[in-house]
Amino acid sequence: MRPTPAPAPAAPAASGRHPRAFEPVTLVVTVVLSVLGSVIGLVLITTLGIAPNTSVIGALIAMLIGRISFAALSRMRDPHRQNLVQSAISGSTFAAANSLVTPIAVPFLLGRPGLVWPMLGGAVIGLAVDSWVLYRVFDSRLLPASAAWPAGIAAAETIKAGDEGGRKAGMLGLSAVVGLVGSLFKLPMSAAGVAFLGNIWALLMFGIGLLVAQYAPTVLHVDLAANYVPHGVMIGAGLVALVQAVLMMRDRKGAKGKAKENAQGEAQAAGGGAAVVRGEDDRFDAGVRTVSAARLRRGLLEGLVLFLIGAVLIAFVGGVSADMSGAGLAGWVLLAGFAALVHQLIVGLAAMHSGWFPAFAVTLIFLIVGLVVGIPMVPLALLVGYAASTGPAFADVGFDFKAGWLLRKGAVPWHPYETAGRRQQYLAQLVGFAVAVVVVAVAWKPFFSDGRVPPVAQVYVDTIKAGLTDGHALTMMALWAIPGAIVQFFGGSSRQMGVLLATGLLVATPQAGWLVLLALAVRFAYVRHRRRRAARENADPGTAGETADNDLALVGAGLVAGSSLNDVSQIYKAF
Repeated sequence: MRPTPAPAPAAPAASGRHPRAFEPVTLVVTVVLSVLGSVIGLVLITTLGIAPNTSVIGALIAMLIGRISFAALSRMRDPHRQNLVQSAISGSTFAAANSLVTPIAVPFLLGRPGLVWPMLGGAVIGLAVDSWVLYRVFDSRLLPASAAWPAGIAAAETIKAGDEGGRKAGMLGLSAVVGLVGSLFKLPMSAAGVAFLGNIWALLMFGIGLLVAQYAPTVLHVDLAANYVPHGVMIGAGLVALVQAVLMMRDRKGAKGKAKENAQGEAQAAGGGAAVVRGEDDRFDAGVRTVSAARLRRGLLEGLVLFLIGAVLIAFVGGVSADMSGAGLAGWVLLAGFAALVHQLIVGLAAMHSGWFPAFAVTLIFLIVGLVVGIPMVPLALLVGYAASTGPAFADVGFDFKAGWLLRKGAVPWHPYETAGRRQQYLAQLVGFAVAVVVVAVAWKPFFSDGRVPPVAQVYVDTIKAGLTDGHALTMMALWAIPGAIVQFFGGSSRQMGVLLATGLLVATPQAGWLVLLALAVRFAYVRHRRRRAARENADPGTAGETADNDLALVGAGLVAGSSLNDVSQIYKAF
């Protein structure tokens, strides 16, 4: 995997501690912007069916607040405080739109409004466990901080450009304008942006999947979705990805390496996630991860146990036991817990590489599995809602942690500052999540009564009501799972080519495939040009390649930021 370009580091933090999420000024700004993010997410998901990434908006607002020389507001000039605020507003947006209001709309549309509150409780559990697991396993071998996490790069580069100005701000601003203008003409500019940031092989498969999905109906006269081709590819790729994830949790180091990693893991656990302090000369090292294989195992196992506990609570509060036998109830709990964990991992891996997460499609897969095994209507609706509550927040927390990781690279000593900063980001996002829960709890009834429900929830309910009239869906998914598994296997865990191919097939955004492939071609040509130029000038090709990567990261971040600005601006259409 190509390592993430290393932008100029943030101001070193050799003395002092990382800003706190619960500092009065930071907390007030966080709560206010989280309310804004929750409302934006709730309105847009129920009217236009989109959930915009508001982290860039949060960063920009925090910058503007920092320019106000009144009371302690100037403290918001600190990039790390801005990072806390943008983490909270993006978390509140995705929590309200994807993790909360979409799940509770399922029982409402099914004609069971009495199950909305139990489903909301289950969605809160799913959201809480979702974010907790990512906090525990971010920067592990499975979900490394050095991976793309494109929206995180966009947020970090926006904050850094506002702090440093100069050429970086100019490049980012120009790219953002291009992204915004392109989005106004209905072009998916975020697809081009992530192509400058992610793993080139993963994104190549993503682009191919997008093109196939766009042209198969007209060129091949085949409706891929109706024949469950994308779903089958995702099932096959997802199963192989799970096996690869399990293999990643093994210790494959020598005795000395294991002893060192275990010591770090124990220190992390004892210190609330703080890594071992190696002295005042402890500096950032791209090859050092802050989460050991042991902690990765514990984090995923904790997540599975907590998801199972949540499933048990939903089963009894939601009355699942009334529709199922004892054995059926046990099977439902196991399937719900497993679906929640798998959903978050697949969505997280896709988002890590491409910035896009196929949450709707993966949830639909588990819905179809539930229909195949004969789960009754109400228990199936609750299972679907529970699975849908996981994944988006998992991916969003990863984006925000990536932004913080980039901003904290210049800290000395690095390890303790990085882990302390990540913990403060997690606390800030919990504030955003809490605000989202309150907003959704207050607003869902008037929204639903007015007919404003997430379109994807309507699709889930229509599928549940229609059921499966024959074995066509199961046969097609089993057949197309084979090529999905093959691509994922040969691509390896670092590229996630099978998952990204399936993501492209499922997302199926018009013209996105062409933009991805065009951006990849530009990226390849620019890096090659810079290296040839360095060779002619007898300069270091490695330095030239790093400079090219930094420039491309700025361009990609700007395109993503411009696209995000356009998404948020759609709020006027909703009103």
